[in-house]
Amino acid sequence: MEVLIMASQMLLGLSILVGLHEFGHFAAAKYFKIRVDKFYIFFDFLFPMPGVMNFALFKKKIGETEYGLGWFPLGGYVAIHGMIDETQDAESLAAEPQPNEFRSKPAWQRLIVMLGGIIMNVITGIVIFSALTFSYGEKYLPASEVRYGIVPNKLGEEMGFRTGDKIVKINGRPFTEFDEVYSSDVMLGSSSYYTVDRNGQLLDIPIPAGFMDRLSEKDQTPFVLPLNPFVVDQVVSGSGAAKGGLQPNDQVTHVAGTRTQFFPELQTALKANAGKTVPVQVLRNDQPLTLQIAVDEEGHIGFMPKSLLKEATRTYGLAASVPVGAKKAFGVVTTQMKAFGQILSGKASFSKSMGGPVEIAQQYGGQWDWLRFWTLTGMLSMVLAFMNLLPIPALDGGHVVFLLYEMIAGRKPSDSFMENAQKVGMVLILGLMGYVLIIKQVLKLF
Repeated sequence: MEVLIMASQMLLGLSILVGLHEFGHFAAAKYFKIRVDKFYIFFDFLFPMPGVMNFALFKKKIGETEYGLGWFPLGGYVAIHGMIDETQDAESLAAEPQPNEFRSKPAWQRLIVMLGGIIMNVITGIVIFSALTFSYGEKYLPASEVRYGIVPNKLGEEMGFRTGDKIVKINGRPFTEFDEVYSSDVMLGSSSYYTVDRNGQLLDIPIPAGFMDRLSEKDQTPFVLPLNPFVVDQVVSGSGAAKGGLQPNDQVTHVAGTRTQFFPELQTALKANAGKTVPVQVLRNDQPLTLQIAVDEEGHIGFMPKSLLKEATRTYGLAASVPVGAKKAFGVVTTQMKAFGQILSGKASFSKSMGGPVEIAQQYGGQWDWLRFWTLTGMLSMVLAFMNLLPIPALDGGHVVFLLYEMIAGRKPSDSFMENAQKVGMVLILGLMGYVLIIKQVLKLF
């Protein structure tokens, strides 16, 4: 049942996003009076071979456009007349361009048509995060709740923080929200400092010179984290935690004999036992229980924690929700850019960073939670926008690069060049899909 719920949520979320993405292209094309032959959610052929297994689960022609639901559930498309893509090649466009064709329109109009899907996904992401902010508010951790103190990472230790320190003031003033610790006004301010209570003694810890360089150099924004007691929230299906018998609401007390009252302690204990199967002691309904759980090479076992520190909620009116939602939406893009930077610099593994339908379904979870569903769908909308903007032929970003070239150079690439570039792009995309859908899943079995 859990697998069915996961798959259903993923299909619904991706169908919404693909449909809106393609509608962005469709609406822009229609606005510029370009004929659209087809508008399909999913493919009505064996992607990427438009002449193989052509059938639709549903289709209806309205005006000049055929609307349908394809049988191959990996994406969707709009067939824009006169455009070289996965449905048309240079040979099929040998005739003279007609006024209602994509290729007969000015470059700036074609650019807007190609950006239409990306723009629609960005708008969708902003709308979703704004609606969630308006409906659910914004949770934050009151400073008073961090009663067990903090745990620093290496940078925090170099600043002078120690595990168990309680931050009581920032720049000599009490504060109400723990996130104020990370405020850019504080970290970029001159002579900023934190006051901590260490075993009853008050100590001032200044922000050192060059702090922001160190922070950005190693992406160590949470240089201190709250010590938070926790219980298991959701267990990832197929993970070491699931196979070992970990259940929601279990309280993990020890890992391989090491006490884990707080989540950072658990993370440290798991990293110390990466790649091993270890005894994990839990409290389940106040009864002690020992489980044998496999820890992966990254020091993870596969569950989402639920902090026992009580969060508060900040509410917003409709107008105020929009800028907050936009900030959250573009924060997803910033995270994606940082992740790509880590991959390109060799600091992160490409294979471990890439996820496909299986990983997306696992993120949605085996229980239908609308808040989680819309949060993840909003994130995926922004990720889809970012990925489509990458300058890879066959993606929107590849078409955008060629159109910008045309606008700058004053001449467009030949149809044969565009067709070959499309083929190269498709090979790259299919190779990536094959790795994510098949090879990566097979490797997990060993």
